[in-house]
Amino acid sequence: MYETPLTGLILTGGGARAAYQVGVLRALARLRRESGADLARNPFGVIVGTSAGAVNAAALACGADDFETAVERVAQVWRDIHADQVYRADSLGMIRSGAQWLTMLSIGWVIARWRRARPRSLLDNAPLADLLQRMVPLPRLRLMLRARHLHALAVSASSYTSGLHVTFYDAAARIAPWTRSQRIAVQGRIHHAHLLASSAIPFVFPAASIELGGLAQWFGDGSMRQTAPISPAVHLGAQKLLVIGAGRMHEPPGRHVEATGYPSLAQIAGHALSNIFLDALAVDVERMRRINHTLSLLPEAARAQTALRPIDVLVIAPSQRLDDLAAEHQGELPVPVRTLLRALGVTGKGREARGAALASYLLFEQTYTRTLMALGEADALARRDEVLAFFGWERSSLRRAPQPSWAHAG
Repeated sequence: MYETPLTGLILTGGGARAAYQVGVLRALARLRRESGADLARNPFGVIVGTSAGAVNAAALACGADDFETAVERVAQVWRDIHADQVYRADSLGMIRSGAQWLTMLSIGWVIARWRRARPRSLLDNAPLADLLQRMVPLPRLRLMLRARHLHALAVSASSYTSGLHVTFYDAAARIAPWTRSQRIAVQGRIHHAHLLASSAIPFVFPAASIELGGLAQWFGDGSMRQTAPISPAVHLGAQKLLVIGAGRMHEPPGRHVEATGYPSLAQIAGHALSNIFLDALAVDVERMRRINHTLSLLPEAARAQTALRPIDVLVIAPSQRLDDLAAEHQGELPVPVRTLLRALGVTGKGREARGAALASYLLFEQTYTRTLMALGEADALARRDEVLAFFGWERSSLRRAPQPSWAHAG
């Protein structure tokens, strides 16, 4: 069974940045175990994910009967990950996808006349389909729902075909779908195609085909047009929310970079992706907190007359800039990938790095992901009192845990 009141977990998008979420989850598992809480109960009855967060969310949902084991399985994947498990990182793969894509940007109007060249994306994420099969055992999801270890799982994607933002959800019982401006919800079985679609970073990874309303539609990353990331969890019945972000909300100001001319394509792309992945969540959290504050000012009789209800929200987001961390590690990408990204303007390392924001989404290399996991664990442990109060876990038996060191092992 899951804990009550019904707690929702919201995992946002961000490509390789989603490794940070796993560090936070490891810290939560540790705090829960050391507090003496009931380990037989899943702390999250509702799990909602977008983009790479949808992959983590689905993996957790499929292991809802043993939260700690599920977290460790996901952590093992992120600890040992390499770019070639997510996209073709070899020279041939770069030629077939990225090189063609860049060529089409430059002289494609000539080539298209006689070769009909139509590369679909900068990178070929075919390897990701195999990784999902191992990481997310979706046949277990229905078992978890039937056994009431989980109330609902939701993942979101954006339809290039219709222009709608779609939340796909599966639940233990029938939950009425909702419709908002440019947003709809659809209840049904979750498949790996939904995860591929939700994590298809625009321009970088190809769109995925999903049948909706009897018609095949092309879907891309769920962070696009996601104006209310918190909304699905609330509609699915969550009464309190843990939101794990992937940047900006608690980050310190960025590095000062001297102006060196017109911004590169990588800088523009990184800025655009940060807008897609990060900004909507910060706005939605602020909106919910304003609603909570407004409700607290109303007399009890007035509160009873509104459908709105206060929702306790705990947000854990990086305390360091992930762009800066990526700048330290972008040299660890495979040579063919670095060569391709260099053509877009991703250059240098450390303080001399340029285009690190774009690299931060594509750096599926274990030195970077382990660094993010260690940061996530440290950030969550630093807020242990808030975490314990949020979940209502007893603090008396909690031992002081050391700072994480596992992530730095070979």
